Amino acid sequence: MRLTRLRIIYLSCLFFLFGFNHIKAQNSNLYYYQELSHFSLSKLEDSLKKNWTCPNNYKEKETQKKFKELWDSRTEFVTDAIKNKNFIVEKEVYAYLDQIIQQLVKGNSKLLSAKPILLIDRSATVNAYAIGGNIVAVNLGLLSFAESREEVALVIAHELSHNILNHAQNSMEEKAEWLTSAEYKKTVNAVLDSKYERYTRLKKVFEEYSFNRTKHSRYHEGDADSLAVVLLKNSQIAFDAKYFLRLDSVDVPYKKPLKNSLKNYFVGYSLPFEDSWTQKRSKGLSTRNYNFSDNASIADSLKTHPDCTERYLKTMPWSVSNPNKTPIPTLLKEKVNKMIIWNIFDNRNLTACLYRILLEKDKTGNDKWYDFMVYNIFAALFYADNELNRFNAINITSKEYISQEYYELQNMLEQIPRENLYQYCKNLTARQFWQELSSDEKALKIFFHTLIDKDASEKSKELAAKAFVSSHTNSMYCEFADHFVRK
Repeated sequence: MRLTRLRIIYLSCLFFLFGFNHIKAQNSNLYYYQELSHFSLSKLEDSLKKNWTCPNNYKEKETQKKFKELWDSRTEFVTDAIKNKNFIVEKEVYAYLDQIIQQLVKGNSKLLSAKPILLIDRSATVNAYAIGGNIVAVNLGLLSFAESREEVALVIAHELSHNILNHAQNSMEEKAEWLTSAEYKKTVNAVLDSKYERYTRLKKVFEEYSFNRTKHSRYHEGDADSLAVVLLKNSQIAFDAKYFLRLDSVDVPYKKPLKNSLKNYFVGYSLPFEDSWTQKRSKGLSTRNYNFSDNASIADSLKTHPDCTERYLKTMPWSVSNPNKTPIPTLLKEKVNKMIIWNIFDNRNLTACLYRILLEKDKTGNDKWYDFMVYNIFAALFYADNELNRFNAINITSKEYISQEYYELQNMLEQIPRENLYQYCKNLTARQFWQELSSDEKALKIFFHTLIDKDASEKSKELAAKAFVSSHTNSMYCEFADHFVRK
């Protein structure tokens, strides 16, 4: 159905109406827009550019130059991540992680003379990483997956150990020395001077280089594990080597099966559903029957590094018998899961976003925010279809890394007819759950009305985005509206 100009004007007026009443409405913000890194970490960004200077470690100019290139690339990695809003300074999550760091610092004042800088990465990957320069980053995915405070503390202690042992700088030095060594140049030149199989032979050179460095990195992991156990013991935080067994398989969040058939979730919204949408209709090798593994028995994963069974065996003697585990607060985990879902949505990975929502609905039941996000996904998919960009918005994932239900959902989002996709948007717009949502969430729905209107110009979409941002300056949904504002 096409919107008339009069209706567009009416919708624009509603933006301001919602803006006027937003103080009275329920505030369901997971975080404030100003807590994204390009606002909150601008001082850190400036400090790194000014003060993170490369030391003069080498007399050889070539090696020093290469070392500086690697050093500067690390600085650019952090500053670019800040600009791209990869980090967040949400107060509740920050306070939880910061308390763990404070406890580790207090128990290890000689090793940690200065309190580390904590960055919270919005990635869903179950991980944390040491950047060097007394900076450690923790992914939201780690908090979403971990079962206890002690488990999170082990991962943080491990990354702090990398910084204490100066592994980041050591790795840059080793790489600079290797890339400027006579052995490396001789090997590369020999390949370039040859007439045959140069690509294959160059590839082999770099593979050998990567293998050597990977092997050395594993020694670093063992050192970091050993020191992490010491940090935990000094801080009176219980260590259980069994934590490493949860790291022993790759992170496979989308292999976890749904509790219900895919059809049931959509029938629950009174939405049409055809089984044929979930079946690949194209011809070729991709349509062959694929034997999905038994996902019900797949263990959760918190893997960040290889050889976790070996790590378990090496650290088992320092384990505490029957340690008391402190569960991560339920409300905190719920907030983290929602932040991850919103971030995946804003990154336009709609299949992964919707699958995570269905997994959460299996656990939480009647949280209306997930219904709101289901609408957002189908509205965003309809918009992508209008822009001839549906395939990219779905973000096709290989069968080997997903469950059968994920594969079916992926096919559905790819193949659902356009008219049914619009019907989904229309039906979800009229659902009762909107009555329980906040003013900025209702206003985002109105913004989507403009986005999915084929007659709306790019200018009217930009004006609608600006109207949303100006009326809901604190809302995290400003991040999505910002995509449609010309810089």
